[in-house]
Amino acid sequence: MTDVAKLARVSAMTVSRALRNPEVVTPKTLKRIEAAIERTGYLPNRVAGSLSSQRTNVIGLIVPSLRNAAFVKTAQGVADMLGQRFDLMIAHSGYTLKGEEAAVVAFLSQRVCGMILHNTRHTPRTRRLIQEAAVPCVETGNLVSRPIEMTVGFSNRKAARAMTEHLIHQGYRRIGFVSVPLKENDRAAERRAGYAEALKKHGLAVDPDIMLEAEAGLKSGGEALVQLVTGRRKVDAVFLTDDVLATGAVLEANRRGWRIPDDIAIAGSDDDEYQQNVLPPMTSIRFPRYEIGRRAAGMVMDRVLGRPRRRAVVDLGFEIIRRAST
Repeated sequence: MTDVAKLARVSAMTVSRALRNPEVVTPKTLKRIEAAIERTGYLPNRVAGSLSSQRTNVIGLIVPSLRNAAFVKTAQGVADMLGQRFDLMIAHSGYTLKGEEAAVVAFLSQRVCGMILHNTRHTPRTRRLIQEAAVPCVETGNLVSRPIEMTVGFSNRKAARAMTEHLIHQGYRRIGFVSVPLKENDRAAERRAGYAEALKKHGLAVDPDIMLEAEAGLKSGGEALVQLVTGRRKVDAVFLTDDVLATGAVLEANRRGWRIPDDIAIAGSDDDEYQQNVLPPMTSIRFPRYEIGRRAAGMVMDRVLGRPRRRAVVDLGFEIIRRAST
């Protein structure tokens, strides 16, 4: 730091302040400091600089998977909001509560100053560890009335109910349902519940034989579609509550020469560029994934920086995007 200060013609204290809060120094001074850091290869010791508070300048983000584009959008929103003021550490849970617990333990061991969890269901130990550590925590992925501290997102139940009702209003009566495995996945369970609620509301049977669970992947989506279309319980529409599963279903239908929506209507979820550009373009549910990341990061930052607290539960909603597949 002394070498950086000499090159930038400022004090070591100014360098320290610029690293913690860039906005407190003038743009001209900050530019000199950054140039000096680049020249010397200086790496700030975040842990040493935070020993007095027993916290680093790191925000921890835990998502179910690093392969799912939906989670990438949220992570990008978090990173953009944190900017240069906080560092971001990302882990994945592998869609298991124990995996999330292990990541929480690792983050707390690294003395993170805040956490964002793409989950609202946790092991008792996970919840206890976060509460005892008194680390600001935001849960995303689903809305709950009693979060650990704060939550931002949307209602999976309402979203699935709205999509199922859209299909019913389009005239479909035998609507198949496909989700990723429900075990330890409250988001998938909520979507299935919303689907069932819509059927009951309109006097349609809830048939377990046309409600499937499938591992994430294009191939799984295609296989699930084939099972529903060729099974003994014929369906006229399928609602797949995962973006990759839904895309796989459309690709398989096209490969087999099934006309969409004449032979089978297909609706998806987590609207993305694949669903927008398959043939025909797919009806889907659009969630504000990026904005969820930004809001979650902002809520954690407010707590860390001692700003006035925002609402504990923030509902950003969803949108049904109607396209040619239904």
